[in-house]
Amino acid sequence: MFKLRNPIPGESPGTLRLREEVVRRKPVVTLIEYDRAHLEERVIEDREELVSHLDNQRVTWINIDGLGDIEILRALGSQFNLHPLALEDVLDTAQRPKVEQYDNYLFIVAHMLYLDRGKAMCGEQVSMFLGKHFLITLQEEAEFDVFEPVRGRIRAGNGTIRKMGPDYLAYALLDSIVDHYYPVLEDVGAKIDLIEDNLVELPTASPVGELHGHKRALTQIRRYIWPVRDLVNFLLHEEGGLVTKGTKVYLRDCYDHTVQLMDLVESYRDVLSGLMELYLSAVGIRTNEIMRVLTVISSVFIPLTFIAGVYGMNFQREVDGKKIPWNMPELYHPYGYVACLLFMLAVAIFQIIYFKKRRWL
Repeated sequence: MFKLRNPIPGESPGTLRLREEVVRRKPVVTLIEYDRAHLEERVIEDREELVSHLDNQRVTWINIDGLGDIEILRALGSQFNLHPLALEDVLDTAQRPKVEQYDNYLFIVAHMLYLDRGKAMCGEQVSMFLGKHFLITLQEEAEFDVFEPVRGRIRAGNGTIRKMGPDYLAYALLDSIVDHYYPVLEDVGAKIDLIEDNLVELPTASPVGELHGHKRALTQIRRYIWPVRDLVNFLLHEEGGLVTKGTKVYLRDCYDHTVQLMDLVESYRDVLSGLMELYLSAVGIRTNEIMRVLTVISSVFIPLTFIAGVYGMNFQREVDGKKIPWNMPELYHPYGYVACLLFMLAVAIFQIIYFKKRRWL
């Protein structure tokens, strides 16, 4: 889950280089162009087709799934006048969520999280170039994203999205990314609740591995959400004219969602810390109970062992026919064995009664 930036020392800034883990397949480029009355959606096979969509008055959304072809990025940079440093950050998928302002566009980086078919948490980086009439989005993978609800709203023509510009589209995509953090956190919360129930019912089962895994996941989610709040706050106060006042009203709601998500993450982290303390306390209490029982058993058998040891010394009663009265005459008593056992039983019963009165049992 944790990705590290691995630059080459001394490499020229703005150099486009594919990371080793990037799947080198041809990216899928899709175009959605719309206004209130018209909608065009198709897959772009030749990047030269994008030139005719640069200066029209419709909203142009170019989405690229996959980062396996540097030439497409170079062509985009040339056609849309994108800075090489921004294109370099697109390929560096370990970027911190951020927004950078250039002359004619904004460069936005965010991370979307989602649950795959096996309910495992997955994530990837999304890069956006927001211009006056266009929005370019670039994703790491083509298999899954969280933007399908936005595409559905565009196709249906419902709501505000077809009436607004590309800044509202960028907000809608960011809002979809933020909203999809909720089911991921709900899944983590459900697993934490299950661990809590198991700890209450069976405190001897060790949940340390699961607790550590969930804490690590929450740390990564926090690493994604925290800068998104600053990103949205920057867009709220953007003064270059790329984000309109109408869109900023909706961005305030997105900002509120990021704050709520941060509260959830911190709450879950506190719960995890409390569960770890609960487990350690339960283990300590259980260990103390075991040690108390073992101590009581040892305390009962210590005097019994002493008595058995004394009567196991087998001193002789007579030497050369002369009786030695102090050498354990009871060894030869007809009821000595029974009397010894009864005495040992009485000692054990007395100790148990004494321990109970002192509340040691």
